Amino acid sequence: MNPKIPVLGVIGAFAVVILIIAYSGTSIIDDTSSEVRIGTSGGMPTLIPLIIELEDVEILDVDERTAFVEISFKVTNPNYKGVILEMIRYTVYEDDMKIGVKSIGDRAAPGGIVSASNYFTILSDRPSIISDEFTIKNNGNIPELWSALENGDPKWRVTGEAYYNLSSMTAGGENEVFFEFTK
Repeated sequence: MNPKIPVLGVIGAFAVVILIIAYSGTSIIDDTSSEVRIGTSGGMPTLIPLIIELEDVEILDVDERTAFVEISFKVTNPNYKGVILEMIRYTVYEDDMKIGVKSIGDRAAPGGIVSASNYFTILSDRPSIISDEFTIKNNGNIPELWSALENGDPKWRVTGEAYYNLSSMTAGGENEVFFEFTK
């Protein structure tokens, strides 16, 4: 008997077992927690929401016409698996006066297709600091705001939402978390 035939049979058997496991819907390790489980995955895994914190709002420079401000968010992933943070959209207020709306990153198009690679992978082992800068123009109509910026004591309020999904882009669905902070 040719010795290649049993070897090819064993390789073929392994390939069949791997295909059966891959397409049976059985999951041994949960995608979003460290639990080991055996069973069928009846649907999308449930993601624990990302934790978004306002790290800092810092006035970088102020002159009579323009103020440059940097905002930083601390993003923590409590899930076992990495998560893709597609976009943070935020609105900045100073003492209940709306300063502006900005976003960091790009949101996936309907159907889960990301048109650009401007997204962040948030790992489970450490928080990520995500920063953005914005400019405030002095039009002369809001002297209270400009005085607060020059003195370095504005009363910031930041609201917004973050859009994220599992790092596999095919599981976990589209998720969002809303936030509001005062500083």
